[in-house]
Amino acid sequence: MNKPVILSEEALTEPVVVNDVPEVAKPGAGPAYVILAGISFSHFLNDTMQSLIASVYPILKDAYALNFAQIGMITLAFQFTASLLQPVVGHYTDKKAQPYSLAIGMASTFFGLLLLSAAHQYLVILVAAALVGLGSAVFHPESARIARLASGGRYGFAQSVFQVGGSLGTSMGPLLAALIVVPYGQGSIAWFSTIAALAIVTLWRIGLWYRPQIAGRKTMPIHAQPGGPSRKRVAVALAVLVALLFSKQLYVSSLSSYYIFYLIDRFGVSTQAAQIYLFIFLAANAVGAFFGGPVGDRFGRKYVIWFSILGALPFTLALPYAGLAASAVLTVVIGLVISSATSSIIVFAQELVPHRFGMISGVFFGVAFGIGGLGAAVLGKLADHTSISFVYQVCAYLPALGLLAIFLPKLPRQAH
Repeated sequence: MNKPVILSEEALTEPVVVNDVPEVAKPGAGPAYVILAGISFSHFLNDTMQSLIASVYPILKDAYALNFAQIGMITLAFQFTASLLQPVVGHYTDKKAQPYSLAIGMASTFFGLLLLSAAHQYLVILVAAALVGLGSAVFHPESARIARLASGGRYGFAQSVFQVGGSLGTSMGPLLAALIVVPYGQGSIAWFSTIAALAIVTLWRIGLWYRPQIAGRKTMPIHAQPGGPSRKRVAVALAVLVALLFSKQLYVSSLSSYYIFYLIDRFGVSTQAAQIYLFIFLAANAVGAFFGGPVGDRFGRKYVIWFSILGALPFTLALPYAGLAASAVLTVVIGLVISSATSSIIVFAQELVPHRFGMISGVFFGVAFGIGGLGAAVLGKLADHTSISFVYQVCAYLPALGLLAIFLPKLPRQAH
């Protein structure tokens, strides 16, 4: 039997698609660790390829005489396709899940990397980045659903396992760029298409497990459960969560896209050394992303969100004035603290709108990508007119938006 979910009275009569087999494993059964490991590994491969784009910006900038605004537009082309399409994909898979869509979407990333390795015109670079973004748009909503399905009721833990794969992959891009792309040039990006091929095989195998889990779907009415927030409170809470994700993701995007240039400009380090520093920051993000979910399961997601966003503020304010060694230490602390909110924000949103799981996952993953892309373009334009250092002075205040967490409702205890 499917358990009732929390909804407002206005949504009581709205039909939704659910599974004969519950969408999440029964808590007593425990997580499906093999599936969680597989989907996290796939997330690792996916985000390794994504982060590679930002990591080769110095090479593209020098080779094609690009300015910072054009660099930001590459990020926007990559992330805007993901932002635009993820909610659409999530909405569609809420109605009709596609077990093999993940493998098919990864093929777009495969071809995008091949095109990027051979691109010699700015427009072709934009198209290649958009193809990689398209693969991400297909990947995230349905893979988040698979992670929840395999959670055994430990939703924050499952989301953290899923997220840490992506965070580790993001951290690997700069390192691989420093070791491979910088010495061997733009054409070496084609070698990374083998990672996409491995991801396609892995996701196809996960699709074989996923397919029987979604067999026999049917439409059922939703039943309300006492103690849930009203429809208005849900709308306000979702808006707050989007704002919190905005503050977090825009700051992370500023570091991911321009930290290399900041270190080169301010401290005179080499491109390879700057990529290593970026790897250290992104690796700290991965560690923080893993611990945030289980802590939220135990103590409540709202507390984790409070600590994560606001807790990073003193360190972001200090970063623009720190020396090279102190900057490395501060970015580690910032990465650990600010990334711990990711799993809690996403699971909180999923629990607010459980009857539209794929769509809400797509919206929030899409918002994350969209904010990063739009923010990178705007910050690049600002850097052209001022300086990279000024950009980091402005971005230092973004975590102050964490104060908005006071408007988040208290969910019933079983939601945690």
